Amino acid sequence: MTSNTRSTDASLGDRLFTLLQLTLPTRFLSWCIFKITRIEQTGFKNAFIRVFMDRFGISLDEAQLQRPEDFRSFNDFFTRALKPGERPLVEDPRVLLSPVDGAISQLGPIDGERIFQAKGHHYTAAELLGGRDLAAPFDGGEFCTIYLAPNNYHRLHMPLAGTLREWVYVPGRLFSVNPATARALPGVFARNERVAAIFDTELGPFAMVLVGAFFVGSIETVWAGLISPPHRRSPVMRFKPSQPVHLERGAEMGRFNMGSTVILLAPKGSLQWDTALRPAQPVRMGQSIGVKQRPST
Repeated sequence: MTSNTRSTDASLGDRLFTLLQLTLPTRFLSWCIFKITRIEQTGFKNAFIRVFMDRFGISLDEAQLQRPEDFRSFNDFFTRALKPGERPLVEDPRVLLSPVDGAISQLGPIDGERIFQAKGHHYTAAELLGGRDLAAPFDGGEFCTIYLAPNNYHRLHMPLAGTLREWVYVPGRLFSVNPATARALPGVFARNERVAAIFDTELGPFAMVLVGAFFVGSIETVWAGLISPPHRRSPVMRFKPSQPVHLERGAEMGRFNMGSTVILLAPKGSLQWDTALRPAQPVRMGQSIGVKQRPST
């Protein structure tokens, strides 16, 4: 699924859309959306939710709350919980679960430390994670990038059980991460604001990277709460958990406001991706995306 050619599949429209983003105050606009999506005035938030549902064809049949009126704000609707049992987990413990509802962007082996973004574009694991020492365990390993569209369920779950070793806040821009921008903007996932969580697992170190995006007003984790905003212009910030944080397979680990992307990194030889997966293929949280190659210890 990778390519060494310098050419890309970006169209003129892709390039113009990316050029527009380069001229916009994306952090400020995303902060405005953050505020708007938390307005609790009844008439406004109900209308906002209904227009959004109509625009993106969203049904609340799977959700715990069934009516726009039941949500406190648009963000409450956007990060809505599902009814119990709506995302059953594959029971086989060897299976790596999809952490989200979304669509596969790319997946496959990491070429040294280079990760494939789109035809003609790569970025490095060190750029993505914010440090070469963090990236070293994933040299020659495996990656999977999953894009969450606005109509998707926006809570993120654990693909396998893990204990949090460290988490990293990497400041950056807030470009769109949709397929058009991925085709046109080199290294977009390593340019955008993001949170990388490194877990100790039965496969060794395992990274889940939550990539912010244009109009993504917040990134949250279950151990730190709201991490962004504010959208900082700071150096990379690394944190160790003050108390042990262990999350079981399938447990919620975080959430996005609006659409974005999650990137998974695993060590060399630790897993094999499902051979049926292809770019743009939809996935649902809890389904199999791969098989672990190391026995549990």
